[in-house]
Amino acid sequence: MKELLRSTDPTIIAFASALLEGEDIDCFQIDVNMSILEGGIGIFPRRLMVRTGDHDAALRVMQDNDIDLGY
Repeated sequence: MKELLRSTDPTIIAFASALLEGEDIDCFQIDVNMSILEGGIGIFPRRLMVRTGDHDAALRVMQDNDIDLGY
């Protein structure tokens, strides 16, 4: 798995996940529990991971939709 996206904004994570699902690219959110524990004040970013083999295609999807990758 490779990190594709890092954001404290859950709407960006949801939008990126929907775009990837539309392209049949599996993704997985990590650090969700940490962001819940912080109380929603946006200190800890969530990360969106994809398979290593899908990373290049997923990166193109993010770039085509002007999504800031957060790193």
